[in-house]
Amino acid sequence: MENDLYAVVGNPISHSKSPRIHSLFARQTGQPVEYTAIQAPLDDFAGTVRSFFARGGKGLNVTVPFKEQAWTLADQRTPEAEKAGAANTLLLDSDGLLTADNTDGRGLVTDLVHNHSVDLRDKSILVLGAGGAVRGVLGPLLAERPAALTIANRTVSRAEALVKLFRPDAGATTLSACGFEDVADRFDIIINGTSASLQGDLPPISPNVIGTDTVVYDMMYSLTTTTFNQWALDQGATRVLDGLGMLVEQAAESFRIWRGVRPDTAAVMEELRND
Repeated sequence: MENDLYAVVGNPISHSKSPRIHSLFARQTGQPVEYTAIQAPLDDFAGTVRSFFARGGKGLNVTVPFKEQAWTLADQRTPEAEKAGAANTLLLDSDGLLTADNTDGRGLVTDLVHNHSVDLRDKSILVLGAGGAVRGVLGPLLAERPAALTIANRTVSRAEALVKLFRPDAGATTLSACGFEDVADRFDIIINGTSASLQGDLPPISPNVIGTDTVVYDMMYSLTTTTFNQWALDQGATRVLDGLGMLVEQAAESFRIWRGVRPDTAAVMEELRND
């Protein structure tokens, strides 16, 4: 039997763990999947996607800097993708229509709630950043019904725009925006959605946001403790988590969309940690 073809598209892409993750999923589930990485030219993402599906491809993951273009290119979008304004999963359906989904938020919430037993309901959550990574996770976070969710960003107007966009989804959750320097209260959960850790930098926030019971989550992942998580530990945090679980869980959601079966993520995460 020939394998069905899937891939991740980005630029750059050589660092991506997605081929490794999906090969482990395929081996575990017995699904006939071949998964590769494609570096698309910055000026021809659409052509790369069309070429992939024209040669029989079944589904794509999309990473930076193409998630917004994937959203625009799609013929139809799931509600989560629609609200996120970005897509990380593309599927060609039986009618030949390109469907876009965004599994990042479900991946984050699954990692927090199921893998790490972090209860989000009635908690105070601080989310740092207001870019595409944050926009993609706000809907699923709000669906867990925290007491309050604060979006802090260097440019306050971008955080305020997200508050306006997601206010209809907030329900009883107090949803607010502020600048990094305006954050002073202690939070139950802090999620770093900036890419500062990748450059070894930190968002300029007060150490007062950290308590000994604060759960700190960096959406970036690293073989060693991320810069942000190390800072949190230095401020007295006792529980810090990185984004590897989010990466694997969002991949598992994509795999489920494509193949109709959801892999066991715990075994895959353990293998990746030991690579």
